[in-house]
Amino acid sequence: MDRELAHEQFRRFLKRGDNRITPERFEVLDFVMEYEGHFGADELYIKMKSSNSNISRATVYNTLELLAQCELLSKRNFGENKTRYESNVGKTSHDHLICTNCGAIKEFSEPKIQKIVKEISTEIGFDSTGYSFNIFGKCTNPNCGQNKNAK
Repeated sequence: MDRELAHEQFRRFLKRGDNRITPERFEVLDFVMEYEGHFGADELYIKMKSSNSNISRATVYNTLELLAQCELLSKRNFGENKTRYESNVGKTSHDHLICTNCGAIKEFSEPKIQKIVKEISTEIGFDSTGYSFNIFGKCTNPNCGQNKNAK
């Protein structure tokens, strides 16, 4: 999905919910779409401020919630008592390996997992709209501890 389609989807979502359509909300969307990997709200806010944005912290937090409701953004919890986000724009379904030592998050896609989710949902009579699969462990990389908080 390109920038224009994402903007249009967000604009329609905001109108349906009687939310204000503001340039600041679309500025947050643009930064979200450009962000590589997973991020916290404060990380996005700091990145925006360092790019000379006049955005408020409250606008970032509120807009991230709206983007998640609009399904342009996914909320993730990787066991660190902190909500992290990742853009859904142009991304395919994937899962995560999370290092509990250095915090690195590696994405992977495994069709067998997707098949199991579909089979279980069908068997139980459940209409799945998505799933989250995270594997926690430790990197086998000898430099693991040197990259603290690498996301």
